[in-house]
Amino acid sequence: MLKYVLKRLGLSIIILLGVSMIIYFLVRLMPVDFVMRRLSEMNQGGATISQETIEEMYKRYGLSDSSFFGILNGYASWLWHLCHFDFGVSFRGGGEVIQEIATHMPVSFAVAFISIIFEYMIAIPLGVTAATHQYSIRDYVVTILVMVGISLPSFFLGRALQHSLGFISLGNGEVLFYPNGLKYAGSTLNFFDQLIDYLKHLTLPILSTIILGVGGTMRYMRTNMLEVLNSDYIRTARAKGLKETKVIYKHAFRNTMIPIVTMMAGVLPSLFSGAMITEDVFDLPGIGEWALKATQAGDIPVIMTYNMFLALLSVIGVLLSDLMYVVVDPRVKLS
Repeated sequence: MLKYVLKRLGLSIIILLGVSMIIYFLVRLMPVDFVMRRLSEMNQGGATISQETIEEMYKRYGLSDSSFFGILNGYASWLWHLCHFDFGVSFRGGGEVIQEIATHMPVSFAVAFISIIFEYMIAIPLGVTAATHQYSIRDYVVTILVMVGISLPSFFLGRALQHSLGFISLGNGEVLFYPNGLKYAGSTLNFFDQLIDYLKHLTLPILSTIILGVGGTMRYMRTNMLEVLNSDYIRTARAKGLKETKVIYKHAFRNTMIPIVTMMAGVLPSLFSGAMITEDVFDLPGIGEWALKATQAGDIPVIMTYNMFLALLSVIGVLLSDLMYVVVDPRVKLS
């Protein structure tokens, strides 16, 4: 086991180096130019900006040389600072990138963590019941509801929830759910009222994320359960007279866990990535919205740190998923 983990960690370092190089070159080749955006903002007042000032700005942000070797040199400089745990300063905000990540991450983590828990609590039972009652009314109803959730664009669903549930009044000037933002901007609240206030603001984004995620997990669970239920050993178990509940939940369900464990490899990065469109619709100060604005502005330090953080989590998630195979199915051997 230890040898396998060390080997995978070594391969992960190579993978992360390749990913970082690809991301850096793509970022530098994007049509978005942070300096030009800043110049256009500065020029709105009609001020004349000299060529020397423009060149100085390109030099200050390390964007003066856009040739292949210039980009390669910029990547080497970024990698050197990264090895010294220097993640750079945000072009747009002017603060340390790592501090900005720490500021925006808790909101995205809270929304994603709660959403994933409810997503699996809802999707797995629905997938099992749809598979065990194939072609029944229950199966059709579950499938239709799931397909509706999958088909809805995230921005449309977010707006629909805002306009349908975001303005329900409680009759005393309060609303049941707030349609946007993270907290009430009024007077100072005590701890309990502040917690209620956060829940009112986060309920609709969490509900939107759950609806968008349940469908795929439920379909995946249903398909794998149907495949297992048609296996020879399940027919043998039924022929021996075992109760149907024991056949399903002891023999069949356990063997559907390996595909579910494979899906969970993406859970770790999703906890910290943030739903960009959902956070933008509900105006949440999460890491997704922050990264989206940084990408639109061409903020290279933020883009690189954010994407490499997700790449690292993806590699760790895949490794943990492989290790979980042994726990779920002892027949699996790591080599």
